[in-house]
Amino acid sequence: MNFWETITGSDLTRDWKAFEVRADALPDDCRAAWGQIKVHLFPHGDFTGRNLMPILDAALGLLEEAAADGQGVQEVLGDDIRGFCAALAGGEGARTYRDRWREQLNRNVARKLSRLGG
Repeated sequence: MNFWETITGSDLTRDWKAFEVRADALPDDCRAAWGQIKVHLFPHGDFTGRNLMPILDAALGLLEEAAADGQGVQEVLGDDIRGFCAALAGGEGARTYRDRWREQLNRNVARKLSRLGG
């Protein structure tokens, strides 16, 4: 990855298109699970989502292997896709971008208030 790709995010676009092509080849239940995985993982991403790319690649690979082995989504992921995604992102209670922004906002407000207090 070169500097220009990093700045523009074109590498992410290319990877994302490759993910979607791979997902389109999956059976219907796996495609539905892929959609849910994306929805539940996005809150754990950073500003660009670059940190999620390896996780999404691994999750899609798991769905591809399940489809190749003739397994259903329930057998591989279980009933709780949200819990599966939380485990992939670092466990239950893993920090999301909202948590990081909230902490940053609280630090900034506390700093401004301390300046006003003298």
